[in-house]
Amino acid sequence: MRTTRLRRLAAAATVLFTATAALPAAAADRPDRHDRPSHGRLSAEIRYTEYGIPHIVAKDYTSLGFGTGWAQAADQVCVLADGFLTVRGERSRFLGPDAATDFSLSSARTNLSSDLYFRGVRQSRTVEKLLARPAPLGPSRQVSDLLRGFASGYNAWLKQNRVTDPACEGADWVRPVTTLDVAARFYAFAVLGGQGGSVDDITAAQPPTGSAARSGSTAPDADAVIRAVRQRTADAAMGSNAVAFRGDTTANGRGLLLGNPHYPWQGGRRFWQAQQTIPGELNVAGGSLLGSPTISIGYNAHVAWSHTVSTGVPFNLHQLTLDPADPTVYLVDGRRERMKKRTVTVAVKGGAPVTRTQWWTRYGPVVADPTGNPPLPWTATTAFALHDPNAANMRFADTSLGFSKARSTADVLKSLSRHQGLPWVNTIAADSSGHSLFSQSQVLPRITDDLAARCSTPLGRATYPAAGLAVLDGSRGDCALGRDADAVQPGTFGPARMPTLKDAPYVENSNDSAWLANADRPLTGYERIFGTVGTQRSPRTRGAVEDVAAMAREGSLTVRDLERQQFANRVPVADLAADDVATACAALPSGTATGGDGKAVDVSAACGVLAAWDRTMDTGSRGALLFDRFWRKFNASVPAAERWKVPFSAADPVRTPNTLNTGAPGFARALADAVAELRAAGIALDSRLGEHQFVVRNGQRIAVPGGTEQLGVWNKVEPVWNPAQGGYTEVTTGSSHIQAVGWDGSRCPVARTLLTYAQSSNSKSPHFSDQTRLFSGEKWVTARFCEKDVLASPALRIVRVRER
Repeated sequence: MRTTRLRRLAAAATVLFTATAALPAAAADRPDRHDRPSHGRLSAEIRYTEYGIPHIVAKDYTSLGFGTGWAQAADQVCVLADGFLTVRGERSRFLGPDAATDFSLSSARTNLSSDLYFRGVRQSRTVEKLLARPAPLGPSRQVSDLLRGFASGYNAWLKQNRVTDPACEGADWVRPVTTLDVAARFYAFAVLGGQGGSVDDITAAQPPTGSAARSGSTAPDADAVIRAVRQRTADAAMGSNAVAFRGDTTANGRGLLLGNPHYPWQGGRRFWQAQQTIPGELNVAGGSLLGSPTISIGYNAHVAWSHTVSTGVPFNLHQLTLDPADPTVYLVDGRRERMKKRTVTVAVKGGAPVTRTQWWTRYGPVVADPTGNPPLPWTATTAFALHDPNAANMRFADTSLGFSKARSTADVLKSLSRHQGLPWVNTIAADSSGHSLFSQSQVLPRITDDLAARCSTPLGRATYPAAGLAVLDGSRGDCALGRDADAVQPGTFGPARMPTLKDAPYVENSNDSAWLANADRPLTGYERIFGTVGTQRSPRTRGAVEDVAAMAREGSLTVRDLERQQFANRVPVADLAADDVATACAALPSGTATGGDGKAVDVSAACGVLAAWDRTMDTGSRGALLFDRFWRKFNASVPAAERWKVPFSAADPVRTPNTLNTGAPGFARALADAVAELRAAGIALDSRLGEHQFVVRNGQRIAVPGGTEQLGVWNKVEPVWNPAQGGYTEVTTGSSHIQAVGWDGSRCPVARTLLTYAQSSNSKSPHFSDQTRLFSGEKWVTARFCEKDVLASPALRIVRVRER
């Protein structure tokens, strides 16, 4: 074995030596693993295997962060630089104030709004104060070292290499970063569900003046607020699936995990694959959110975990009673309290600096924008302050690092309990001993149902039961959030209150609440802010529970069964409705239906296509595109309560509602419009899905399997409809870093992975679309975890990186 290993290293050295001209300067260093940098400078060894996946080996956490920062910069320098520009509040300075952001790190619609918020964060030294807190409130020494090392590695790559990515080649905004910049990016992730989702509302909030100040209160539109909250939580397009199986359902008694997060395909919330190793200390592989020095979703020799976006609402509102003489003064228990004025100045490209004022209270920032998200007014008598407990959360990385070092699902739960740092996700895990785990352990404001009942304003009495958003009376001191004895952070829930299910035959989540993590062992008893109980599930949840429950009953599961589940591409809605659609279509008089424009459309050909459709969203499936376009139009034109003849029943939540209401007035119109739309675009009704659902990479079309949220497909993709260009021509969010993991008793986990959009955003990289082609063909990467397997890779390339 030692001889084979040395031969592999020697072969890699030869490759590096002969390919020096084609590699960056530091990549051409001789890969002698005994070579150590002098003068204490940081270094790491990066072993690249198939598809450009780096296996980073370092002697300590700072060096591991260094290697991770280097390797991420090599693949994603433009996306990373863009994100650092965001958290420094300098987008307007370099890119102009009116340009739109990519929404990766906040909801800000323009660069100016983004900068006003993040400059305010920087100006108030929010992140520095969090970093200075002792663990567990602040980061551990290990995470601090990782953050510092990441910044050094990113900077070293910039210093030693030329940027070739067309997205930022030659750009003056691609600059070195500090540890604070890296930490600020973590902070941005933490507050995405709260302050980060209300940036425009924070920066636009201004006290009323003139006639507005003299006018009375204007009640907010409760329905609009409810819609806004649902859009910001798991009802939105971004989501995930994950399932863990207990050992008695598997072929060898060990656990299994399939993780399928649905994250953006572009921008700063992409995943990036790596393995991180500190010999004798840490050995973990998986996907990291860009800019993160830790593995966000992954596996090691003992345990695997994934996350899904949760239904917990990670913020609440406090309705303020204002002093009639001054709308910047609010009352608490009858005492006047002046808002804190935060004046922020942003440099602007080609123009004068812009100065704006933000208003902050004991609860958090005032949010006010009649057209905002949510739409809230600031009147002479009333204002609203947003409370976001994740604005005090710098524990995300330590929670993930705890997972990386875990040896069991019990250790995963210990990390959740110790660090309490996950802001807006559930955790699903399995281990090599056969245990399974689901936990909705996240940072939520401590809103109990009792507190909401006692302290909700009229607006809150509508929003809390409907959407989980508490609107509390900010004028009452007895409405403070309080503290659980086991909570690390005041005003948040402690671990004992988190919905958790251990060692069920399966645990699954598809972005609905914790209630049906296992349909035979429903979770109840948690506060409304975590999510609902006994309410209708999404089509994706219903289909997922059907699938995984059947798999668990069948038993003898292997990783291969997880692979099949990922790419089954079954359409749960079609199993409920496609036969009814085809039958009702065939029964239409003269085979025609009237479209939304009032014109008669011959839909007779569609009837046979839908009847023959295989009910999947495989790239070769005929009829899938027709049903997809019909179903979107049917949902848009027929109210939810009128779509099904058999309504939802909490006693049968997986199988209800059912039986399509083809007599609804919008049914025939939706069918006619779908047929007319495809014909107008020159798309045959029975065309293969992959001919019209694709992405274009370097001028080449790559067919994309999977289906949208409304269809309930496990392998979810949210594509962009552009019929003039051939159909669905890009993917916004969907299956991203997929992993199917098990164990066989050896020290090497049995893992298959797939990063659907590939490692690099650089169109000149060989790893710009290689895994996208694998995704198109429904193929996997066989993960190389043990050193012997890494060194056996035919694509092995070893790079020694160091500070200079």
